[in-house]
Amino acid sequence: MKIIGLTGGIACGKSTVSAYLKQKGAFIIDGDAIARQLSEPKKSIWQAYVDHFGSKILNTDNSLNRRLIGQIVFSDEKEKSWMNTTMHPLIKAEIIKQIDECRQNGIEVVILDIPLLYEANWDKFADEVWVVKISRQLQIERIQNRDGLTKEEAINRIDAQMSLEEKAKRADVVIDSSNAPEVTLQLVEKIWNERLL
Repeated sequence: MKIIGLTGGIACGKSTVSAYLKQKGAFIIDGDAIARQLSEPKKSIWQAYVDHFGSKILNTDNSLNRRLIGQIVFSDEKEKSWMNTTMHPLIKAEIIKQIDECRQNGIEVVILDIPLLYEANWDKFADEVWVVKISRQLQIERIQNRDGLTKEEAINRIDAQMSLEEKAKRADVVIDSSNAPEVTLQLVEKIWNERLL
């Protein structure tokens, strides 16, 4: 079984690459999806947030108010550190469980689609790491357009992660997704054929 760590910065096109690799037959372990599942009412991450911040971070339907939590943790280093220390072990346990299941089921290629792969030291689970990268300016624009955030909020989210330059330096493969999605996917196809076939 080959495990590829797929990471990049926020709004860099990592999801597009991940979806394409799934089409190619890879099994995707999606860190964000795991975090979302564990953030549903009464699940472990939801409970941790409520215990820490109180009910002010809940919407009327009892779901987490992600925008409010984002504003708190991305503007306060102490709260961001609390979030990472609390969330990572919960998500990591689920990732390990899914890797083990893939191994038992004879899956050939597993993609660890995880934004904080390096920050959480989860690159150690991967045989190699692929980083999806764009320019900082394009990243800011994409986040603002996608999430309706102010420029300042967008920059706070980018700066909360390891820089793309640093990620690219550590990577085995760098995928530039500045161009149209079809151009990026042609590049991914080429990398897949060279490294995984």
